[in-house]
Amino acid sequence: MTDDTSGSTENFDDADRLRRERVNRMLANVAKGDENAFAELYRATSPRVFGVIVRMIHDRGEAEDILQEVFATAWRRADTFDPARGSAVTWLVTLGRNRTIDRMRQHREELLGENDTPEIADESPTPSVAAESSQERRRLEDCLDRLEPQQKSAIREAFFTGATYSELAQRLAVPLGTMKSWIRRSLMQLKTCLEQ
Repeated sequence: MTDDTSGSTENFDDADRLRRERVNRMLANVAKGDENAFAELYRATSPRVFGVIVRMIHDRGEAEDILQEVFATAWRRADTFDPARGSAVTWLVTLGRNRTIDRMRQHREELLGENDTPEIADESPTPSVAAESSQERRRLEDCLDRLEPQQKSAIREAFFTGATYSELAQRLAVPLGTMKSWIRRSLMQLKTCLEQ
């Protein structure tokens, strides 16, 4: 009796690809104003997007508010989604992550006042957003493992907590310029690795 795990892996990859294509089609239909597709898209993707938001902000009520804002934005901007640049889930997670960082920035400004606002990490979409799909997550984990341990830690902190360069530099006891270089180099390495 042989153990054939490659078939089950291929089936999993096919199922993952089909699920991704189905969600991409939903978003394309949302761009055409299809309210049923929007309801289906929300049911299919909101738990994953909510998970990312709540991990970053640690406040369930606020995360629910942000989730609603994300899907309102998705309804208005669905026509800007480009499947050549990533999956619909990745696009939605990026909207959620960016909106959450904006909300965290607002809280900091309210607490510190405008002149005391710390430097905020660059919020342009990063390869780590791809972690929301299981196949992409495996690829991302493999690519993250190629980074130096401190750089890997800094990338994870920046993505999951929205930490600023200054906060990361303090936590890891390195100069601010070094931290910025680490993040920039690490993101370039991840991008190159994920594009292979």
